[in-house]
Amino acid sequence: MGGGGGGGWSTLGDIRALEEKARAELNRTEGKRNVFISFSMDDQREVNLLRAHAKNENSDIEFNDHSVREPYNSERAAYIKERITERIQRSSATVVHLTDAALKSDWVKWEVQKSLELGKKVVAAHPEGAGVSKLPDWLKGATVTTWTNLPKALK
Repeated sequence: MGGGGGGGWSTLGDIRALEEKARAELNRTEGKRNVFISFSMDDQREVNLLRAHAKNENSDIEFNDHSVREPYNSERAAYIKERITERIQRSSATVVHLTDAALKSDWVKWEVQKSLELGKKVVAAHPEGAGVSKLPDWLKGATVTTWTNLPKALK
């Protein structure tokens, strides 16, 4: 008695099919969008307000971040990058909280580059009237918009 091998979920093909379904669900454009948010720790207070706004039931954005307080070149940097990469992979897009502090952050730069490498859409969002005059080269692949227009830019 016991299990024959016919209808189980144990085959590699079944697992890959489930992974593809999960990726498709994460990347879908309707409903809540799981968005990785990249920001400088100097902007933590503003980002917390944005997170609170996103929890509003009328918002179709759900932020996912991995706040890093460690220096970019710390001993734990490789481990932190692995965890951040996993979160970026699970997100449908990356949003950069565009400030002068973010433009100076090695972590933000790396997160944007990793997002683009993984084929994720990158949107750099700033408050109304607070745009940045010159973007660094590592942000050239991003869409730039205001926070008010973010939902539209993510579609």
